[in-house]
Amino acid sequence: MDNHESVGLKALEGIKIIDLSRVLAGPFCTMLLADMGAEVIKVEIPGKGDDSRTFPPFKKGQGTYFINFNRNKKSIVLDLKNPSDVDKLLEIIKSMDVLVENFRPGTMEKMGLGYERIKEVNNQIIYASISGFGHYGPYKDKPGYDIIGQAVGGIMSITGWPDGPPTRTGTAIADILAALFCTIGILSALQARSIHGKGQKVDIALVDSVVSAIGTILQIYMVEKRIPKRAGNQYDFIAPYEAFMAKDGWFVLGVGNDNIWKKFCNTIDRKDLINDERFNTNVERVKHNKELAEIIGHWTANFTVQEILSILEEKGIPAAPINNLEQIVNDPHIAIAREMIQKIVHPIAGEVKITGNPIKMSETNPKIYASSPLLGEHTDYVINKYVNKT
Repeated sequence: MDNHESVGLKALEGIKIIDLSRVLAGPFCTMLLADMGAEVIKVEIPGKGDDSRTFPPFKKGQGTYFINFNRNKKSIVLDLKNPSDVDKLLEIIKSMDVLVENFRPGTMEKMGLGYERIKEVNNQIIYASISGFGHYGPYKDKPGYDIIGQAVGGIMSITGWPDGPPTRTGTAIADILAALFCTIGILSALQARSIHGKGQKVDIALVDSVVSAIGTILQIYMVEKRIPKRAGNQYDFIAPYEAFMAKDGWFVLGVGNDNIWKKFCNTIDRKDLINDERFNTNVERVKHNKELAEIIGHWTANFTVQEILSILEEKGIPAAPINNLEQIVNDPHIAIAREMIQKIVHPIAGEVKITGNPIKMSETNPKIYASSPLLGEHTDYVINKYVNKT
């Protein structure tokens, strides 16, 4: 897609963001903001760039990990160990609305780019930092990667099977959660600035983000002083609400309340279960989930996944297939109707499929209008516009 292609109304038209982040948490945040129309200027290391440029998978030598998360952005190269380049960056920052970085706390200060210094240059700026443990507290100097966030934030302790080890989620969920919370923080800070006329610092920790996300599980300990054990696909609050095996594969069933339970019992011809004291309320079903799963498993073993889905969906009972990645990429609802799989044209890699933006808006819908930039592609443009003012 061409940078100059008309993309209609943009929610963040006119917002300028200087992006010093790399790899995932920061770039995912600025990707969302760029999709919503902000001008995002990505600062990269000369000759190397963001580490994720070298992450697989590759197409014609180009890392598609980087291509996906850095679409719609401009790239400039600056050596932040060089005082002259730092001065150029500070000049650019004077015109920016937002700065995003995801270095370990203290790193930006060592480069002369900490919040207190930046605030002197531009007191209207929203200075957003993502780190493992946040910018204050006894753990602030510890290194933070996604797996650290998942471990310390507790999600690994509740993920996996009862007889198995603590397990990280299948994706970098701590990074993604931090990116989402940072995006919300930036948008809130921009709104606050429009009211109060002041910029501010947004401090996001991977660990905080994970703790927030497991809040429902934490309530069990905080109220009952009970530490939930790993339970595979079962859920501590609702039953039946997990994956079941059919004749030819797996599917999920979500019986979210007692009315759906009664409907489900009628559908599988087990009316006797409706008034069974072990299962007649959700609270009791959760207590007796193991017995319940065995009963349901006996029924599901007689049908294929598609047969089960047809039976349950006809009665309005929540059930769904467990899609693999091939099915997602080719799904008519996910990939096409909801536009979650899109194509862009990269100047070297050519046509590349990437994930779409999950935010849908009737008037200012996020758009993917440009591929990820080549390393330093926009250095001259940005320097001329914001430093030389030409």
